[in-house]
Amino acid sequence: MIAIIDYGMGNLRSVEKGFLKVGVDVKVTNKAEDVNDADGVVLPGVGAFKDCMRELKKLELIDAVVNSIKTGKPYLGICLGLQVLFSESEEFGKCRGLDIFRGRVVRFELDNSELKIPQMGWNQVHIKNNSPLFKEIPDKSYFYFVHSYYVAPDDDSIIGTTTDYGVEFTSAICIDNVYAVQFHPEKSQALGLLLLKNFGEIVYGK
Repeated sequence: MIAIIDYGMGNLRSVEKGFLKVGVDVKVTNKAEDVNDADGVVLPGVGAFKDCMRELKKLELIDAVVNSIKTGKPYLGICLGLQVLFSESEEFGKCRGLDIFRGRVVRFELDNSELKIPQMGWNQVHIKNNSPLFKEIPDKSYFYFVHSYYVAPDDDSIIGTTTDYGVEFTSAICIDNVYAVQFHPEKSQALGLLLLKNFGEIVYGK
């Protein structure tokens, strides 16, 4: 079973439906024991970094998430689920993250007035490594984004994809058992479903 973590933020049902549509067994849960027992973990989310960390702490889920990652369990972060992996965010004042990876979450600072913040809509991803998460997904494919902040990793080797929006930013990380994307696969039609299917295959070894 793959646990989709429910901490009160994000379109969980869309993520759940996406997995079920491609035949991957998932369970939406806010219980640490379910996360501990799961074969894989998905952390989606839409909203503010600080709110996300507060809710994870309130539900006593932080240790379960961190331990799952550190013990090698496949992890998929979506939007906020990517950002909270890093050391800190500058959103609404500095806030500490899970610190799985060194780096910061920073706001778009765009000189081009034609580009709006948040970025909202379809944009291309440029694949940087041969990750199984992007199996059969062509380079420069389009995925759906909604965000004002992006991750700036200290270590470039963890970058799975980049995207251009006034600046080139990290739109996915793929390293060892950790996969996380800034875009929303559950809103990205056929290729988004393929990405969810690929994660299911990573978890279940198909």
